[in-house]
Amino acid sequence: MVRRSLGRRFGWLWAAYAASAYGSGLGFGALPLIAVLVLDASPAQVSALSAVGPAVGALIALPLGPWVEFRRKRPVMIAMDLARFAVIMTIPVAYAFGMLSFVQLLVVSAVVAAARIAFNAASGAYLKALVRPDDLLVANARFESTTWSSIAVGPPLGGAAIGLLGPVTTVVADALSYLLSALGITAIRGREEQPQRTGGRRVRASEVLDGWRHLLTHPGLRALYLNQLLVSGLIMATEPLLAVLLLRQLGFAPWQYGLAFAVPCVGGLIGSRLARSVVARYGQHRILRVVGTLRAVWLIGLAFVQPGVVGLATVIAVELAIIISMSLYNPVLATYRLQHTPRDRTVRTLSAWSISSSASIAILSALGGLLANATSARTAIAVAGLLILASPLLLPRRRDFAPVPDLELATAGFQPPAAGVPRAGG
Repeated sequence: MVRRSLGRRFGWLWAAYAASAYGSGLGFGALPLIAVLVLDASPAQVSALSAVGPAVGALIALPLGPWVEFRRKRPVMIAMDLARFAVIMTIPVAYAFGMLSFVQLLVVSAVVAAARIAFNAASGAYLKALVRPDDLLVANARFESTTWSSIAVGPPLGGAAIGLLGPVTTVVADALSYLLSALGITAIRGREEQPQRTGGRRVRASEVLDGWRHLLTHPGLRALYLNQLLVSGLIMATEPLLAVLLLRQLGFAPWQYGLAFAVPCVGGLIGSRLARSVVARYGQHRILRVVGTLRAVWLIGLAFVQPGVVGLATVIAVELAIIISMSLYNPVLATYRLQHTPRDRTVRTLSAWSISSSASIAILSALGGLLANATSARTAIAVAGLLILASPLLLPRRRDFAPVPDLELATAGFQPPAAGVPRAGG
């Protein structure tokens, strides 16, 4: 199959995304690792770093949605990349001068989380304006494949770099990746119109809630939104529980633990490459229903992991099935969400989705930890696996899947390439 060209401008956007994705892959888990190795942080502090920072970041991002909505998206994306570069680089600088503190790590975590939410919301709106409506699925699938490939290769390389060069090595790489991303976005040419708003320039309180209002009043989006909160929250809540089960209770070596999560990421390339063809054959509604159900049936398998090679193979098989399902489902979901969100609410809707997802993961992870303390990690994983089996009940029915309302909504914001810019690359 000949790879479909989405144009030079999308090529630069994809390259920028790849740079930051691989940098984040290299820096995966870097802050908790620094907290343990450099600051001798307690388990409670490490848990707080993983939960409090993103939660505060989500609160900071709350008023950013309306603010970003009515500004040009490309300058916002560049600013968010530069902000992440600057704040992350304070870590190696403070480390070099012996001034690094746990409070600084919390601040960095919160700022990075807020900037990530604002960047993702702006980039989603910008993508909708950059590519043709019928190319949205192809574009989202390419982002999805890049995400999973970066997760597959980044953490193992990052771990090796830390062992050879020191604890802040991957933090520097992560920071530089955002600088490269900003340069890539700067290289995108073409005129971007200034969004217009009425009622003054100040953000009104009601505008902050417009994203949730749209999600909860659209039948299809409401069902997909609630389903995604439950599924992503439960899957992510099992990750720390599985680490305890494998490393502490079953005696897996750290390299085996890393292998159990790196190998299945290959499934992300498989699922994302299938997205366009299976939607063309079976339709968007059927894929969201069927694959949305399939991704919920595998998690319970992690509750039956045993020691040894068989246990390692079980984890890899279960994670592979989950990742194939997720990587096929995610670009279809992202495309449907953009298709059914008006241009003037895209940023606020994507921000609301991201903020809710962060809150869901934090809450369910905390509840999973409490249940594991009261019972065991295996029991908590089993409960998560049973609860997620009910998630398909939240998927939308066929009557909720209205077609794209009209041509104006489907093509809102799309601008063909500027004169003189060839449709090549990407």
